[in-house]
Amino acid sequence: MTARTPADVLAESRRQASLLKRQRVLDTVRRMLDDGEPISFAAVARAAKVSTWLVYAEGIREHVQAAIQRQEQAPVTEAAQGRRASPASLHTDLAMAREEIKELRTERDQLRAAMRQHLGHQLDQISNRKLTERITELTEANRKLEHELAQLRPLTDHIQELERDLAAARMSLRQMIRDGNQHNLED
Repeated sequence: MTARTPADVLAESRRQASLLKRQRVLDTVRRMLDDGEPISFAAVARAAKVSTWLVYAEGIREHVQAAIQRQEQAPVTEAAQGRRASPASLHTDLAMAREEIKELRTERDQLRAAMRQHLGHQLDQISNRKLTERITELTEANRKLEHELAQLRPLTDHIQELERDLAAARMSLRQMIRDGNQHNLED
């Protein structure tokens, strides 16, 4: 039996939490259908106290869409029987949404601060001496390459001159062969 690493424990914990949240969303959809509450992705997310992206996730989205379609197909008389949201309910939903936004902003700010601290720590670990040495190495390598390129330029010019001479010689040879063939045909 292999020992579980902290990463394995964390991954298993996240899987369990995800499964619980998904089940909570499905239970919320069923309850909302039974209570005749209007169903939308945002309303389900708010009622289940999960993020909106989760209700759009594969495996959940289909259930929410089916519930929305089921409500749309319900007779109009049900809506007229007092199944509309009351102002108090709407105020409660608004208060819950505001609270969720406040929590998300706090979480975002904490994550930003942690990221800044982590990046700062990484930058502190890179010493200026190592960076200076690396810049010096790259500058020296660049100088060597520029020197080699400068030495190759005359050779490039010479190669181009030789290629022109070769092309001229080939053209001359073709002309000589044509003249020779013309002379042989006349004989």
